[in-house]
Amino acid sequence: MDMYFFDPTFDLFTVMFFIIFFLILGTVIINIIRGVNQWSYNNKQPILDIKSKVVSKRSEVIRHAGHVDSNGVHHNGGSSTNYYITFEFESTDRMEFSVSGKEFGMIVEGDVGTLKFQGSRYLEFKREI
Repeated sequence: MDMYFFDPTFDLFTVMFFIIFFLILGTVIINIIRGVNQWSYNNKQPILDIKSKVVSKRSEVIRHAGHVDSNGVHHNGGSSTNYYITFEFESTDRMEFSVSGKEFGMIVEGDVGTLKFQGSRYLEFKREI
């Protein structure tokens, strides 16, 4: 009769592997659900055209780490930039929107015009001349 012995190292590794795997999987699923919910919320909102003033602009640079491939060649990491503009309405309420780099470059702090948006989704800004 063969005897199977309990191997605590193997079982601990297996348990930890599955815990970490499911934590990562859960985080990905939660982020997907949040994104779909935000998209759905924005689609249900009316499209608004509101007179507003640009009160601030900011950018956020995200750096991506480099790596060394199997041949020992080092590949530099990259970066991406997110752009944000804060608009103030006549009611003094403020909203910040994520915008494209082109929009970010075309709009200047202090600009006054009509902001078009839907929920938290920026659509366009028409500057008054």
